[in-house]
Amino acid sequence: NRAKRTPANCLRSAEESAILLDMRMDKFLKVSRILKRRGVANDACAGGNVYVGDKAVKPSYRLKVGDVVRVRFSAGELRFVVKSLNEKASKEEASQLYEII
Repeated sequence: NRAKRTPANCLRSAEESAILLDMRMDKFLKVSRILKRRGVANDACAGGNVYVGDKAVKPSYRLKVGDVVRVRFSAGELRFVVKSLNEKASKEEASQLYEII
């Protein structure tokens, strides 16, 4: 038996998948190229070095547009506002995902 293709089990179009309401914190840090690898982003979150507002967040935190994020590094910290979410941002598009404040 072949399952009927209904909208629920069809692949989303590229346009629909480009509109995201939220994204995992570790994935955003990697896609936006704030941190080079997702594993490094995961470790930073798990180590208490990533905050949304004043709250330390886990790698699985669902980031939304408008969130104010603070990432602590050994040499200081980076604060930015999330402007848009895109799972497959190119190198050129990466800097448009956030605005440094």
